[in-house]
Amino acid sequence: MAQPGEVSQPQPTAEDSFLDLLVETLEGLDESVRGQFLRQFFRTIAQTDLTDAQSNEYWVRILQHRRELADKLHRRVSLKSAMLDVLASANLLRVPILMEYDEFKKLQINAATDALTGLYNRRLFDEYFDKELNRAKRYGQHLAIVILDLHKLKEVNDRRGHLQGDQVLQLAATTLRKTMRTSDFAFRIGGDEFALLLPQTDPEQAETLCRRVRTQYEAEIKLLNIEVGVTVDFGIAVHPQDGDEKSALMSLADERLYELKLAGRGAGRVIPLEAPAAIAEAPAPAPVPRVREVPAPVAQPRIVTTPPPAPNFGPRPEAHAEHRKWERVSLAGTKAYAVLSDTSQKNAKVVDLSYGGVALTLEKPDEISDQFNAVLHVPILPPVRVVLRKAYVMAAEGGRSRVGCSFVS
Repeated sequence: MAQPGEVSQPQPTAEDSFLDLLVETLEGLDESVRGQFLRQFFRTIAQTDLTDAQSNEYWVRILQHRRELADKLHRRVSLKSAMLDVLASANLLRVPILMEYDEFKKLQINAATDALTGLYNRRLFDEYFDKELNRAKRYGQHLAIVILDLHKLKEVNDRRGHLQGDQVLQLAATTLRKTMRTSDFAFRIGGDEFALLLPQTDPEQAETLCRRVRTQYEAEIKLLNIEVGVTVDFGIAVHPQDGDEKSALMSLADERLYELKLAGRGAGRVIPLEAPAAIAEAPAPAPVPRVREVPAPVAQPRIVTTPPPAPNFGPRPEAHAEHRKWERVSLAGTKAYAVLSDTSQKNAKVVDLSYGGVALTLEKPDEISDQFNAVLHVPILPPVRVVLRKAYVMAAEGGRSRVGCSFVS
């Protein structure tokens, strides 16, 4: 109950509460996204077309007018009243309509996302790229930009129709959502083109993620039975080693994407891109050995999928001196580790990883049995529970031992 001498404050209506929610929500949006939303909002409530910039300008005027009215009247003023005043004074108000909340949320989502895939759109990609690049520069962190496209999507559209092609695109978006970290961003930036922004991600980590995306996508698209070898190609550029400018990083990622296509699809050169991350469903059948055939007249192009050299741990035992079937990715310098469940040694450092196995360093290798259980914690991947078989043991630095292990069914 109001006390004597106090000004009674009217209770806000449902419409007022909704519009207050609108104000709060729009404060959290970037200016360009807010402008795009407000443009549709004013078109709906006033049947008028404004530019994004004009929409933002009128919104600022409405909020300012609301504050001025509240100061003058010494009471709360609804946003609806301020909006009616501003739009009517500008001869923009014709048919005032209050939108339903569900319609408001729909407009908000449409302003920021791609309708087919549900991923962020090109507009947000440009904004987020600028923000994340500035943050990476400010704090001296890595930022990886990845450009992906779908190989043979056009063939799917031609042979199976655009409805099937849309399913292929949607599956790509679903795969990205499943495999990326919560701190990463995925965007659809063109017809068959996608982009990833990976904060605090170095080149090796970015490549590992891309290989995992590709392997996961190829496994899932087989279920569509489209009889077209659709796959994912990618190009990676990383700040700061590849540049400090957005345009330079984008150009380099595009260049590496097409170098990969040329090297992997061109005549006389076969470079399968098996993903080490396939251990997520370990063990897998042994893949066909990698084949590299480079004609003499063709210069060796730069391929972003080639991993860094594995650390030199000295000669391997004779029993393991044969040519490696699987590419090995060094994890030196990362925080990769394995939790061992069948031994008193709780953790072991993971020093490298391949499609067929993993190498650990231990202080007491004799404590682990020939076959044991472990949970692998590797950058980019979620924790993976595996069964390992000891393949060899050899001396490593610091009095520790390197233990090579293969994945077991």
